[in-house]
Amino acid sequence: MTINTVQAEIVFRDDAQAAALFGQYNRNLKEIEKAFSAKILARGEIVRIQGEPDEVERVRALFEKLLTLIDKNHCPSAADVRYLIDQVKAGVGVQDVLSDVVRITHWGEEIRAKTVGQHRYVQAVRDSDVVFAIGPAGTGKTYLAVAQAIDYLKREKVKRIILTRPAVEAGEELGFLPGDILAKVSPYLRPLYDAMFDMIPSSEFEKLTEYGRIEMAPLAFMRGRTLNNSFVILDEAQNTTSTQMKMFLTRLGFNSKVIITGDITQVDLEDRVSGLISVQDVLCNIDGISFVYLDKSDVVRHPLVARIIEAYEQHEKPRSDARR
Repeated sequence: MTINTVQAEIVFRDDAQAAALFGQYNRNLKEIEKAFSAKILARGEIVRIQGEPDEVERVRALFEKLLTLIDKNHCPSAADVRYLIDQVKAGVGVQDVLSDVVRITHWGEEIRAKTVGQHRYVQAVRDSDVVFAIGPAGTGKTYLAVAQAIDYLKREKVKRIILTRPAVEAGEELGFLPGDILAKVSPYLRPLYDAMFDMIPSSEFEKLTEYGRIEMAPLAFMRGRTLNNSFVILDEAQNTTSTQMKMFLTRLGFNSKVIITGDITQVDLEDRVSGLISVQDVLCNIDGISFVYLDKSDVVRHPLVARIIEAYEQHEKPRSDARR
C-alpha cells in the first residue's frame, strides 16, 4: 500500500527572516524536525515540506505562525517553538497569542501571553471587572495580573494597586512575626514583590508605595474598606474561607478591577473548605465576572514543571476516584 505524500513550500522574505525562524544553530528547525514525521528541506530562503497531507499541513501552519511572530518583531524562542508545536498538534488556534504584548519590563523585555490559556486570561481582565484565574503553579496567574496592574497604573486607568494574600501558609499569625505591619506581611507577599520588581525599578516601587499608589496588605486588613479606582489582586485565594472571599469581593468600588488567583489543589486551610472552590458555584452566572481555568499546558516555567504536575495528577487520581 503506497502512502500518499504531498509537498508544501515556504518562501522567506530574506535571509534575516529565515535565520530568525531557524534559531541559533538551527535549534528551532531541529525542534520542529523532531516533532513531526514530515521531511523538511531548507535551501537558502526556501523550505520544502514533504510527507503525509495532514502532517505537511501541520508543519506549514506552524511555519506560518512563527513567521507572523517574526513579522511583529518577536524572535521566537525555543520555548515558543515547543509551545506552538504542542498547540498545532492539538489543533488549537494560536493566532495572535504570542504577539499580544501586555507590558514591557523596565529593562526592555516584552511581557506577553505565551499560551492560549494565558491569552484568554489577559482578554478576560480587559473585558471583566472581576476575574478568577485558577490553575497550577507556573501558569503565570500572579505574574500576568501584576503586569496588567502596572499597565493600568502607568496609563492612569486606576489610581492605585492593592496587593493582598491570606497569611496562613506557615500556620503563624501575623502578631507573632517581628516588625511593623509591612515587615510582618512581606514574607507572604514575596511572589508579588518578585513580579513587581520585574515591571518597575525598586526605587520607583518604593516611591509609589510611599505615596500610596501601591499598597500591600494582609487580607484581614481589607475588611470595612471600599476600593475605588483601584486594581486589586488577591493572590493564593485557595487559602481564603468562604466568609473571607465574600468580604473581599464586596470591597469592589467604582472604576476598579479585581483579580483573584489560586490553585485549588494546594489548599492549606485546616478544614480544607476553600472560598475559591465554593465561589465557582455561587458566582458562575454573573455578568462582569469571568472564570479562567489554566492547566499544565499553560505552564511556562522549566519544561519539567508541566511533567511534575502531570505526574502528581496521575498519582493522586486513584485516591480521588476512591473517595467518590
